[in-house]
Amino acid sequence: MAKTSTTTQGLRAAIERSGYYPALVAEAVEAAVGGEPVRSYLVHQETTFDQNEVRRHVTVLVLTGNRFIVSHTDEQAADNTSPTPYATTSTESVKLSRISSIVVSRVVANPESYTPGTLPREIVLTIGWGAVSRIDLEPAACGDPNCEADHGYTGNSTADDLSLRVSEAGDGPETVRQALTFAQALSEATADSAR
Repeated sequence: MAKTSTTTQGLRAAIERSGYYPALVAEAVEAAVGGEPVRSYLVHQETTFDQNEVRRHVTVLVLTGNRFIVSHTDEQAADNTSPTPYATTSTESVKLSRISSIVVSRVVANPESYTPGTLPREIVLTIGWGAVSRIDLEPAACGDPNCEADHGYTGNSTADDLSLRVSEAGDGPETVRQALTFAQALSEATADSAR
């Protein structure tokens, strides 16, 4: 990453603030970004409970001038493949022109008295670029309750490459604000790349 960029320095600081294997996460993200300037970013740490274990996961989203970069890092307990705990980290680099959808779902309290600019209670950011699709099928039916014919199936295909939930209660208002800023920057960048 270009060390002179304020945004790049902010990304590095956010990774370090997460406290989640910052050297490992930063190295993976820096390798994926290369020399491109960082336009926007989001660092999101999530803790999950798996039976008797607590697992942590961090997702780093980075927007450069040409690409959208996703980095995931997970920790794993010792198992039969490794006698010691370990972490896995992966990065994916997507050309902006490949992004097909950006969905921002906002949850606001007291919508009848909503004031523009008020921070949502939570958001779900879903980004699709065609790498993963989900198909939900169900038997098709007609309006006749006595019909026994086979009408085949009906369903939906949904791009489901990345879905990230950020809440004010769990992540803090600054993370919600950062997620909205990132979503807007990504939306604007994909609009620019389509021209």
